[in-house]
Amino acid sequence: MHPVMTGSENLRRWCGEEEHSWGHGRNEGNDGVKVTVAASANGKDKRDKRLKAEEQIWELGVLGELNRVCCQNSFQRVSKHALVSKADPSLWFPQSLCPLCHQINSLSTLQTEQNNISLSPRKQRHKMLSSFILPSSSLFSFTPFFISLILLLILFEQISYLIKKRSLPGPTLVLPFIGNAIPLVRNPTKFWDLQSTFAKSTNLGISANYIIGNFIVFIRDTELSHKVFANVRPKAFNLVGHPFGKKLFGEHNLIYMMGQDHKNLRRRIAPNFTPKALSTYIALQQVIILNHLKKWVGLSLSQVPSSIPIRILARDMNLETSQTVFVGPYLSPKAQERFEHDYFLFNVGLMKLPIDLPGTAFRKARLAVDRLAGTLATCVEKSKARMEKGEEPSCLIDYWMQDTLREIAEAKLTGEAPPPFSSNAEIGGYLFDFLFAAQDASTSSLLWAVALLDSHPEVLAKVREEVAGIWSPESDKLITAEQLREMKYTQAVAREVIRIRPPATLVPHIAAEDFPLTESYKIPKGAIVFPSVFESSFQGFTEPDRFDPERFSEARQEDQTFKRNFLAFGAGAHQCVGQRYALNHLVLFIAMFVTLIDFKRDVTDGCDEINYVPTICPKDDCRVFLSRRCARYPSFHGVEQIVK
Repeated sequence: MHPVMTGSENLRRWCGEEEHSWGHGRNEGNDGVKVTVAASANGKDKRDKRLKAEEQIWELGVLGELNRVCCQNSFQRVSKHALVSKADPSLWFPQSLCPLCHQINSLSTLQTEQNNISLSPRKQRHKMLSSFILPSSSLFSFTPFFISLILLLILFEQISYLIKKRSLPGPTLVLPFIGNAIPLVRNPTKFWDLQSTFAKSTNLGISANYIIGNFIVFIRDTELSHKVFANVRPKAFNLVGHPFGKKLFGEHNLIYMMGQDHKNLRRRIAPNFTPKALSTYIALQQVIILNHLKKWVGLSLSQVPSSIPIRILARDMNLETSQTVFVGPYLSPKAQERFEHDYFLFNVGLMKLPIDLPGTAFRKARLAVDRLAGTLATCVEKSKARMEKGEEPSCLIDYWMQDTLREIAEAKLTGEAPPPFSSNAEIGGYLFDFLFAAQDASTSSLLWAVALLDSHPEVLAKVREEVAGIWSPESDKLITAEQLREMKYTQAVAREVIRIRPPATLVPHIAAEDFPLTESYKIPKGAIVFPSVFESSFQGFTEPDRFDPERFSEARQEDQTFKRNFLAFGAGAHQCVGQRYALNHLVLFIAMFVTLIDFKRDVTDGCDEINYVPTICPKDDCRVFLSRRCARYPSFHGVEQIVK
């Protein structure tokens, strides 16, 4: 503590009053430093004046100011009647560092120069005390300016929002700084439904809102959505994908590429999804689906009479499917365990704020992404070595490396540099992009397929009848690519599931420049634009709110008539390159699930309401009762050994 004394007794002494006769007494401050104080008392009048002065000083908050402002490390002699250390003068502290000590030092100098001026000690000390409250008074005097600044910023924010909004429907006023972020986080479904209602109220088919400093434009109209998808380029729209994607995935993620580099990379990826490659994947997919369905049934029977939620189970199945299809034999069981752990950390961080500090979920997710990409890069190296020997491809990376090695060899013959996007690290990063794209979207579709088939028993009966006429589990044979193509109705069911419940309902973009979306409205630079895939799915189609797989039949062909409204896989340069693989996975799951398993939804109020995680799924995570339906499960011995 500073030797300036606190408490009413010390203050009285410092002001020069003592109940007893004149003389010099000794007192101790809060820190034990002994100081010399001037003592005086002159009868009742002086005591009254002292008490009155003490009350005035106390009201001004002098004590609080002294304790708050003074520092412990510096003070100087004020006067022979004020705070003076009796220690050796050589131990006195140097020039003051805090405002109060500076005042004391200045007043000490002033008092020394004015020794001959006829001011009583009491007046001098009261003059010093009154000067101590200047910092507090300055703070109070600044408060109105600070409040005015905040109000000015709020006003500017509202005016800026209204200028950008212009005549678009949407909230007239928004909360300062955060906008409508709270309603969005609390109930995303309700928030976007409200945006859709706003958009329907005008012929433009768009609406506006404001979220945490960002002006947003919601697009319901299909043609306007196509206009955004067709203009993904540096001076129009940049695909966002995820709000913090660049921090998490890095700048070179496939999502953020555009122009010639993006075209070249997609050309290199194309061989991964040829009919021959897809036939290879179909075999691997069936083995993994079968193994997981067995586990699901066992878990459900162990939980009787309770139902089980299958969202996490479906996600784990999809993760193993992606690992096996993408990198096949190059991921050892131990590496697979580490991979699953890192992917779990990534999934957790995906839904957190981008606070990149040690120990945070986001930092763990970012580091996990680096490890995952590194693991996949090692798989790329192993695949290159195997493909150089001329062996047959057994997974996606083999097909990719087969074509890449050919281009590398051609470049070497001509003395050119290796082709772009051919290093192990680069390809490992792009493999992770595939993995991420395949996970949550496929999980969403599988869950909605189960929910919709349960609520439409007539559709379920038709699917079972069709599959039974093409494939039998007792045959112990895999469903072939040809048999999969024969399942016309099951494929129509899969497409209808994706239409009525598109996994990614919105595809956010950022306007890089002002963009004329319509003749009457120009999207301002920096706005976040949300083309709604979900809303497009309910435009054009016959009775769009009805789950009707027949719309995709050869007789009706609504998938061709309303092709522009079917945007579940996107459109333009960034249309999903693996959509055929995704559809095959869903059809295989439906065919095997309804054939091998009897299932019943645990129906509760609101169980099928949409929940964002971040793709959409049933609110109850699709709780079901499961039991085996077939006489016995099929046995795929040869392929099971390959998968192991």
